[in-house]
Amino acid sequence: MDFVGTVWALLPPIIAIALALMTKEVYLSLFVGILTGSLLYTGFRPIETVGTIFSVMMEKLGDPWNIGILIFLVFLGMIVALMTRAGGSAAYGKWANSKIKTKSGALLSTFGLGAMIFVDDYFNCLTVGNVMRPVTDRQRISRAKLAYIIDSTAAPICIIAPISSWAAAVTGYTQGDGFSLFLQTIPFNLYAWLTILMVVYLGITGFDYGPMKKFEEQAKDGDLFGGKNEYENVRQDIISPKGKVIDLVLPVLFLIISCIVCMIYTGGFFEGETFINAFANCNASMGLVLGSFFTLIFVFLLYLPRKVISFQDFAECIPQGFKMMVSAILILVLAWTLGGFCSTKLEAGAFVYEALHGSSVAGAIFPAILFLIGTGLAFATGTSWGTFGILIPIVIEVFPPDANLLVISIAAVLAGSVCGDHISPISDTTIMASAGAQCNHVNHVTTQLPYALTVAGCCFVSYIVAGITENVILTLLCGVTLLFLVLTLLRRFNAQKRSETRA
Repeated sequence: MDFVGTVWALLPPIIAIALALMTKEVYLSLFVGILTGSLLYTGFRPIETVGTIFSVMMEKLGDPWNIGILIFLVFLGMIVALMTRAGGSAAYGKWANSKIKTKSGALLSTFGLGAMIFVDDYFNCLTVGNVMRPVTDRQRISRAKLAYIIDSTAAPICIIAPISSWAAAVTGYTQGDGFSLFLQTIPFNLYAWLTILMVVYLGITGFDYGPMKKFEEQAKDGDLFGGKNEYENVRQDIISPKGKVIDLVLPVLFLIISCIVCMIYTGGFFEGETFINAFANCNASMGLVLGSFFTLIFVFLLYLPRKVISFQDFAECIPQGFKMMVSAILILVLAWTLGGFCSTKLEAGAFVYEALHGSSVAGAIFPAILFLIGTGLAFATGTSWGTFGILIPIVIEVFPPDANLLVISIAAVLAGSVCGDHISPISDTTIMASAGAQCNHVNHVTTQLPYALTVAGCCFVSYIVAGITENVILTLLCGVTLLFLVLTLLRRFNAQKRSETRA
């Protein structure tokens, strides 16, 4: 039986995700998903199955984009280890602690920093996490809550930021003036806007529900991790007393600026291309590698001449930073391998294409359907960019270039892709958010899921409104109203439940 291009192509990620949620063992779950995919592809031939697994894994590790991301992670780990050893993180933590006196202030500050770092989601996750952990820890905010804030200010911010690696990716999947089309989708990207709104609401009110509520209650009692701290062995014990706030702020600012400059460099900006074209055509992976490498040199020149740390301390932080990223790198490699089986071997995209392209769904509800499909596909494959590549060409074929529904439908695809990526345990962005917060990965996924699904439900209804009215104001108004209504009802339900428990 041939499983390629059929609904069976979605079975490996479904198995991996289900196992991860049930067992909380993400490595084994991912490998079982990979094994399932290889068995389906090879027709259940054992020897060929094993060979195919490592063939796909090596193929993914040989991809220049993926290698670039891994190098970036290693460089970033080194920079973080150096900032910690130099005392920059501790100094910032002390300063922030003197300024931020409330839990709400810590949550909103984390959100604000995440919104400022809009260049790339990987960069966002790891930088925000490492900068804000000392602050949120002092306010007894669980690492699961921190991971949620980080994840919600990564992809959702990047997908509505014109200057970001995500904008460049979307532009590359469209035809003609792709950048202009991307700009038109921003107001209709409901998942991004409602996620941002929800983060602000939760930060101001302090309201929590679902598994997150339990983790936050445990954090109040001093248990920030909701169990074992799996990152305790990579923490830096030695911190320089000479560190100042600038030893954190300057490297972070330099990293942001250098990554932007290096991205537009790879897009040909210094060879005569316009800024917009350079960003649209940039190699984000290479840009991040170059930007992080130059930042590492900058940190060396910033710390050693001032004798903030010794040369020996600097050298020790190099392998220490690598060790910090080993867990995230392993999960990424396994997730990429699983995604490789789904996309290239079993051709899950071909199945979705045939199912969607041959459908006769009414135009008015097409955006809502696309949102669901985008969410499901990104959730199953763990990649939003891959989902862009599958669905955007289909949408462009369905609608004429000047149709309003074209913009709304592409926005629905982008929103659904980010939503699926946001809730998927095998998503690289979700993995990076866990690493940045130093939170157990499965804990992050399970606590984030109810929040993301709440927003997704509001988005689905709002995209029906968008398809009928084709009006951005009415669409946004519907989404915002629904979200506030749902959250108000949840607060009342929780308050009633508390009253009954006390009685």
